[in-house]
Amino acid sequence: MATRLGLALPQNKQYDLGRDVPDVARAAERIGYESLWVYERLLVPDPATQGLYGIEGLPWPDGYRGVAEPLVTLTLAAAATERARLGTSVLVAPLHVPFQLAKALATLDAASGGRVVAGLGTGWSFDEYAAASVRPFEERGQVLDELIEVCRAVWGPDPVVYDGRVTKIASAVVGPKPARPIPILLAAMSKKAQRRLVDHAEGWMPVGMGAETLEAQWRELQELAAERGRTEPIQTVLRTNAAYQAQGYSGADRRPFQGSVDQIVEDLAAHAEVGLDEIFVDLQDGTRDAEELKDVAAEVYEKARAAGV
Repeated sequence: MATRLGLALPQNKQYDLGRDVPDVARAAERIGYESLWVYERLLVPDPATQGLYGIEGLPWPDGYRGVAEPLVTLTLAAAATERARLGTSVLVAPLHVPFQLAKALATLDAASGGRVVAGLGTGWSFDEYAAASVRPFEERGQVLDELIEVCRAVWGPDPVVYDGRVTKIASAVVGPKPARPIPILLAAMSKKAQRRLVDHAEGWMPVGMGAETLEAQWRELQELAAERGRTEPIQTVLRTNAAYQAQGYSGADRRPFQGSVDQIVEDLAAHAEVGLDEIFVDLQDGTRDAEELKDVAAEVYEKARAAGV
């Protein structure tokens, strides 16, 4: 069975939010993409006090200077589409009040007819935590644990009752409810995060950094699931951050998903062989506007399917 394919929506500063998001969402669904995805970036510290992903010296992309709010973006896409799933990869959970995020996701799922996929993570930006977090950076794992529990409670039957460190719900009716159980997927790279995923989430959201690396990570997670007695299958969605360039890249140091459409598709095919359920491609890096994004997305989809992805 072919791997499901998804597309990241245009959120970066070169796009017109109100015009381009519905336009690209409609085009993606028409092309055949089965899901639409957003990510979260609250701010870019200026001057940068921390490297990208916490890696010293790694610069922040210029496109991050004005990333659209993810759930607003998904709402625009939901209103413009009928079938495509609507996913977050990822929401930085500790930057959100758990109850309010649970209610927002439930509302979007109800409005879209049961299409939301909640991809969550803990993030890495000290500056974002200073601006918006509900608890200190050092407590990000505990906040994610509580947020997952709050979501299960809010999305479940009334009356909703929850007594946590951040959230207190004293027997309340909370609606609307999701149209169906919203799957929670976690980025989960560390051992502790992987245990959280195996015990409390529906699935895994890795980032494509090489097929061999992905295969080893997937094998490790499956082994952990077996050790902990999990019998429910782990849903899998791979994020691929493409750096599109029409002329492509040459040389042995080319990174995965960097280059021409043919090079991106070659990497998609290699990663698809690992056997994950779904792959989505983010083409914002290198496409100048929505028209080019749609054209490249159509070519990627056509060639990926022809390659058996």
